[in-house]
Amino acid sequence: MLCGILILAMAIWLRVSKAEQEFVHEDSGMHPYIAVNILIAVGATIMILGFLGCCGAMKESRCMLLVFFIGLLLILLLQVAAGIVGVTYRSEYEHILNETLHNNVDLLSGTDEKAKSFQKALINFQKEFKCCGLIDGASDWGSNFQQNSESCECSDMSDSSCISYEGKHVYKQACVVFIKDLIKKHLVVIIGIAFGMAFIEILGLIFSMVLFCQIGNK
Repeated sequence: MLCGILILAMAIWLRVSKAEQEFVHEDSGMHPYIAVNILIAVGATIMILGFLGCCGAMKESRCMLLVFFIGLLLILLLQVAAGIVGVTYRSEYEHILNETLHNNVDLLSGTDEKAKSFQKALINFQKEFKCCGLIDGASDWGSNFQQNSESCECSDMSDSSCISYEGKHVYKQACVVFIKDLIKKHLVVIIGIAFGMAFIEILGLIFSMVLFCQIGNK
């Protein structure tokens, strides 16, 4: 149950973190939080199974322990299947992410509500990570550069990581590198949770079956 609560809490934290969600939309053909949504479902299920296993152990109910064992085994098999699929299609996901980010460059020079929302998100990202533009730097902003240049400007004029663009001293590094790094860090957290969860699930399977057999021997 405690593992289920931990997984659920971590997955919800990843889900509400909007940093990269602003840059990869569902209508782009991929959703960056599919794995997180799965973890939320798994965490909630493990909480319920944990309660069931606890009751089964306290009441010495073989039926509850058997349901706990089968449920945990199914979750473990699903995790293994999800891991295999993730590794198999990793290059395709990276391609879709690159394509999506390149398509979103057009939003920086747009004027509609969707474009303004995206621009606001990137401005906040630029301030935090000291970068400018999405793919090719300051030029990504097009005609909107002057009105949004403040978040791109360098405070240190002698900084080698800055360049001059349209009369402004701005960061040379585009934000795409930091966006990808942020997504990778979240994926590392998800993979770490999955491996830790698998180890604990295996222990749960072993202990529940040992208890199931001991109760049967009585």
